[in-house]
Amino acid sequence: MISQKMEGLIKNSSVIRAMFEEGARRRKIYGDENVFDFSIGNPSVTPPEQVRQTITQILQDENPLTVHGYMNNSGYEDVRRTIAGHLNAQHGGSLDTQNIVMTCGAAGGLNIILKTLLNPGDEVIVFAPFFGEYANYVSNFDGRLVVVNTDPQTFLPDIDALRDAVTAKTKAVIINTPNNPTGVVYPASLLQQMASVLTQKEQEFASSIYVISDEPYREIIYDGVQVPYILDYFRNAFIGYSYSKSLSLPGERIGYLVVHPDMDDISNIVSALNVANRILGFVNAPSLFQKVVANILDVQVNVDIYRENRDLIYGKLTELGFECVHPQGAFYLFPKSPLADDKEFCEFAKNYNLLLVPGSSFGCPGHFRLSYCVSKEQILRSFPAFEKLAEALKR
Repeated sequence: MISQKMEGLIKNSSVIRAMFEEGARRRKIYGDENVFDFSIGNPSVTPPEQVRQTITQILQDENPLTVHGYMNNSGYEDVRRTIAGHLNAQHGGSLDTQNIVMTCGAAGGLNIILKTLLNPGDEVIVFAPFFGEYANYVSNFDGRLVVVNTDPQTFLPDIDALRDAVTAKTKAVIINTPNNPTGVVYPASLLQQMASVLTQKEQEFASSIYVISDEPYREIIYDGVQVPYILDYFRNAFIGYSYSKSLSLPGERIGYLVVHPDMDDISNIVSALNVANRILGFVNAPSLFQKVVANILDVQVNVDIYRENRDLIYGKLTELGFECVHPQGAFYLFPKSPLADDKEFCEFAKNYNLLLVPGSSFGCPGHFRLSYCVSKEQILRSFPAFEKLAEALKR
């Protein structure tokens, strides 16, 4: 018999992944060109050519025993030094090797942070809508997820609601900007207010409250929007970064954590992150791709492709009467569901081979998520299906 905890996790297994499998099933029946799968955030933009060139160069020039061997659990020292210097050059600061931990993507990074921080019953605050796997990550380490609502018009966190949610058991707050599923970027003024609240609460409860900034979409931004640098606002802060989106490398599982140099108990925390990396089975981030990303830190995918997709699908859906916040980053739309039951709406959309994800999967019922990291051709082919769907809903 499997564990009771895993039984619960299976029951709450990702709706997004289930929809992705449904798409594969439907494509076999109806053909690729007649199924419009907007369910999963799998990058559709080809990785930059520099990725392939760098892999080839490393494999040709470096000792295979070094390229494929073990290293410190935090990752290669030269790679961490290079990333720290790159971030210092971009944002200022004094990051060094000890402030960087190479991880198996942002998900691996968040898990070793939570393993490091949480005692049973500790609370982790998230803002709805939020990436649904946060609930599983927190539960996996016997923490308690506390969901704080956002403004229904802007999806920005409600500062008063945050203040009311913080208790003596609050250990961490997870923020995700640019946000999955809304595409919203949190402005600097909001982060300043959040920092003020958390500082007051740390003093009130004589505790440390850690901000975990989940940033896989940091480079996927549009219209000149700037993403504030979290370390400028929160002292007890981690950044979890991934190259899954910025370089279109989701399957390579490569990313890093940044640990604020002035964080409370930083020495023990960095040591614990290393141990957590090991005992959770990651051991270290993939060796070859640590070296690859360190050589192409100024490279990223062509974001204009996603921007064009955003403009096409946002324009079409709003033309058809769907209500939706205009995304500033990431590659998702999060419209209001035309039906009160968002799950019922997503099931109804399948009649037109439109695969969408209910907002309740992100802690925000009454909406649905659409991922536009697909080909421009799929978006254009989907327009008649959306038109039929909108017409059917009027009857």
